[in-house]
Amino acid sequence: MLQTLSPHLVNSQCSSPNHGVRRVYPLDLTPRRPSGQHSFLTCRLPSRSAIFGKCLRHLFVKPEGKANYLAYATQHEHDEPERSGWKQYAEDEMLNSIFQSSGSDIGLEDSVAEFVDVASNSEEDPNCLSSTRQVVMGQPVNSQGNLLDKLKAVHLHILAMEQWNASRLKMCHRNYLMSASNLIHYLALRCLDVQQLKEDLSSIGLLNLEMINPYVLSSITAGIRILENLTSNSANIKQKDQTTAEINVLDGRGRICAQETSDLENKGVFTINTMREKVSYNAKSLFGPPMNGRPTHIMVTVGKEAIQSDTLISDLLKAGANVIRINCAHDDPSIWSEIIRRVKNSSQMLEKSCRILMDLAGPKIRTGLLKAGPKVMKISPKKDYKGDVVLPAQVWLSYAGCNPPPHTSPDAVLFLDDQQHLDKLEVGNILRFSDVKDKKGTLKISQKFSVFGGSGYMAECSRTAYVETGTELYVRGKKSKFVLGQLVDVPSVEQFVRLKVGDLLIISRDPCLSSDKLSGNATGSPRITCSSGRLFDSVKPGDPIAFDDGKICGVIQGASVSEIIVSITHAGPKGSKLGSEKSINIPKSKMQFEGLTSKDLVDLEFVGANADMVGVSFIRDVRDIVTVQHELEKRNLRKLGIVLKIETQSGFEKLPLLLLQAMHLQNPLGVMIARGDLAVECGWERLADMQEEILSICNAAHIPVIWATQVLESLVKSGLPTRAEITDVANGMRACCIMLNKGKCILEAVSTLDSILHNSSKKNTKAELKPLVLSNHLNP
Repeated sequence: MLQTLSPHLVNSQCSSPNHGVRRVYPLDLTPRRPSGQHSFLTCRLPSRSAIFGKCLRHLFVKPEGKANYLAYATQHEHDEPERSGWKQYAEDEMLNSIFQSSGSDIGLEDSVAEFVDVASNSEEDPNCLSSTRQVVMGQPVNSQGNLLDKLKAVHLHILAMEQWNASRLKMCHRNYLMSASNLIHYLALRCLDVQQLKEDLSSIGLLNLEMINPYVLSSITAGIRILENLTSNSANIKQKDQTTAEINVLDGRGRICAQETSDLENKGVFTINTMREKVSYNAKSLFGPPMNGRPTHIMVTVGKEAIQSDTLISDLLKAGANVIRINCAHDDPSIWSEIIRRVKNSSQMLEKSCRILMDLAGPKIRTGLLKAGPKVMKISPKKDYKGDVVLPAQVWLSYAGCNPPPHTSPDAVLFLDDQQHLDKLEVGNILRFSDVKDKKGTLKISQKFSVFGGSGYMAECSRTAYVETGTELYVRGKKSKFVLGQLVDVPSVEQFVRLKVGDLLIISRDPCLSSDKLSGNATGSPRITCSSGRLFDSVKPGDPIAFDDGKICGVIQGASVSEIIVSITHAGPKGSKLGSEKSINIPKSKMQFEGLTSKDLVDLEFVGANADMVGVSFIRDVRDIVTVQHELEKRNLRKLGIVLKIETQSGFEKLPLLLLQAMHLQNPLGVMIARGDLAVECGWERLADMQEEILSICNAAHIPVIWATQVLESLVKSGLPTRAEITDVANGMRACCIMLNKGKCILEAVSTLDSILHNSSKKNTKAELKPLVLSNHLNP
């Protein structure tokens, strides 16, 4: 699951008049990855300081009148899931049973400090906590008083956790101090098995512990106060326990008072409203103000296609996008500069706020570039099973840089070099050409559009044709033909290798791979390149490997310093395409990655001068965060937003620590759930639980989250979403921002997503069901 920092405490109240001070003793603070399938974070005591031997992980005693509550967690053999529970004792019975279990003759008149010392030495008896006292928390609640005692015990545990991590909190910037404290409170709550407590609180309609992540302490305190009022009213209790009593915590240097936290509660610092305002403030600092009352932001990834159209950026902003993402793994600074210039101009002209995120490439391994193919485009009408044309191909025809309107979805886009002659065309005109196979083809103008600075046309093509840069279009007259111009900017055919299950793929270190080798070498095996030396130095036969975010999977059969042979074990039924700059993942490899590559450091200079946020890829541990912070401080980039991309197992497990470290600076902070690499690295079956954990932790830390990867992918690529994609968007609305990747139908996707978000926003949500009126005469 996750790693967490957890205090291990003994909270004791002696019945002797000489020992009436409640004390909490920290025993250890160790990061631990919980085992088993339980959903809560566990605590572990060190073997040298175990209370009641190795079987006890966590203990504190909560006094209440004549009864006390012992909360514990027992560790089973072979690192199995622990059992947690609560047990009510009379005071003398409780302490005597504790001392008897520890094999000590110490009486009630002895000091608490001596009790801890002796209990710490009781390691020899691993079975000292008898089964008669292992009462799991599933026992029924006898009264509201019992429930109040348990909730107060949780409250004390949360305060102790905060005090034990006081040094960490002091290192956080004042802008994040409140959020970091709440994250510690959340982790403290997750350390306990409070499932039965959740059910008990929900059963009386008091508190839902699943919904309090952004304001843990204030919610627990409010629940205690309500229960105290209910208990005092029903039982007429004259003396009420002070839940904000002083807690003395020994940290090896002395005692720290926890009254400071209670004072902050009383002053309104940790109130629910204050916490909600902090959540809103952090999101606004990173993404800017909400757009037209829509609480969720829309981010769109763009590349060089954005500068091939004069209107794409402005159309995206009009459709509802308010964050533009640029991936530094692709293109170059000249293209990035032009994209940013257009974003800023369009934002100013439309008076719509738009932030820019630039992702550093990071140490991600990708396939090498394949040699560019010929600049030829295939135009294909839709045909039935007999090969007859049922629908002509829709072709957009205009001058260079003028893309089709958002509501159209052409099958092909062609640009002419002569705008003056193009503007003279009318609906019904037939354009003729000879394709690369010297076959005659025609384009019939079906619609005319007024576009920025001229005209654009939708034409129909009823026969399959192959056109290229330089293909001449003309109109036939009565006596001669009239040349309109030549086609320009026809894109190169994307080169790829097609892989099927059972194929052998050769990954070569040689970056020079010509197109005539794509079909394979002498043995017929397809080849790709990869320039990363880490890949060839780290893998071994038997390691799994995945390409293109898991679309293609295989197992390494052999490896050398220059080549890797992969046996394909997963691909599409008709084979899958593997092209240039596609991801390569080795999930089980212990490959060593550097935090920021040399390319990242160069790109960071550009990002700091031109973007609003920087995305840090493949975060693995705290050292990566420290490196990024050092580079930002060196460049004095205090206002640049930082987005941590969680896409590895290590980054997921250490997320609380990563957030606490990132909070040392004042820079706006966010987290991206990069579900593509995360699923490949950690396993598809774990992705749903992992994204829930990330959302939950970031919610507790008041850090905005970006919901990314394959959102509305079918709609982006084909113009029609799947049912599962719509529900995925609904699930993603719990994040502050939803990211869409580029595709030919990206404008429709942004418009659809904007409509869904507006319809689901609180401001526009209305009851769809009318009042139900029952007839006086119901038929049987």
